[in-house]
Amino acid sequence: MKLLEKAQFGFIGGFPSPNEAKATAELAERLNFDSLWVGDHVAFPVPILDSLMQLALVSAFTDKLIIGTCVFLLPLRNPTVVAKQVATLDRMTGGNRVIFGVGIGGEFPNEYAACGVDVRERGARLSAGIPALKALWKDEEVSYDSEFYQFDKVRMLPAPPTNGGPPIWCGGRAEAALIRAAQMADGYVSYAVNAAMFSDSLNQIEREFERAGRDQTFDTGHLLFIRIDNDFETAHEAATKHLSQRYAMDFSRPAKKYSALGTPADIAEVMSGYYEAGVRHFILDLVGPMADRNSQLERFVSEVKPLLSFPT
Repeated sequence: MKLLEKAQFGFIGGFPSPNEAKATAELAERLNFDSLWVGDHVAFPVPILDSLMQLALVSAFTDKLIIGTCVFLLPLRNPTVVAKQVATLDRMTGGNRVIFGVGIGGEFPNEYAACGVDVRERGARLSAGIPALKALWKDEEVSYDSEFYQFDKVRMLPAPPTNGGPPIWCGGRAEAALIRAAQMADGYVSYAVNAAMFSDSLNQIEREFERAGRDQTFDTGHLLFIRIDNDFETAHEAATKHLSQRYAMDFSRPAKKYSALGTPADIAEVMSGYYEAGVRHFILDLVGPMADRNSQLERFVSEVKPLLSFPT
């Protein structure tokens, strides 16, 4: 399994209007970020818009940035419909600019119930859904039969301009998720793990990767909660307040364990640990008041990036 050497950087955004999408894309390009990302839920404790529609909107304002989902809850949807939507997004962006990160979620079982999907089936549905997407993106007539999804002699046109369809990155921390990533995905994207946990996960993926007989470049990403401040304590307080509201739970301990918080030097040290563990695409989740987002991004570029000990 081959990893890229150079790291890339993106951040989670939200695009509730054309003006906001345009301003965010312009900011990301001005600061030389590589990518923009959105999360995905159908029902969530705080307001959230449809992920693919948001990406379609922001793609109208940039022809440079990679756009991606981190992560799309594929088990909530029929993969045939999703294949059409993502292939359309790939074509709208000219090809080779979409990363389709997928996962199972499950933190909010009522979200699954509202979509008519048994939350206990989410892993099996994702494992069935990924090959269905890849089959439908082949630009040929295909049939597919699995426990949950079946189709016969379907040719989905137009095909995605990206050969074979956009890369699929799998999320998840459980053993089954890591095996799924190794066997089916083009990359792995993590969330709420520290650098040591990421390293352990990547080692397991590599073992499964080799067992499956795969030999290719494999992409890696990590969604990193980040808050730059004058000290760790102030940053941790802001991160805890923000994340506890977002996830409707006390996030004090997870914020301390899974975030990069504090001074620019503190942030750079944490990120260097993730790079050594194998992360090659950092997806920054700027935690704290929305009004601080732009200044936090500015500080990351001007104060943190120069301190990083790895190639960017």
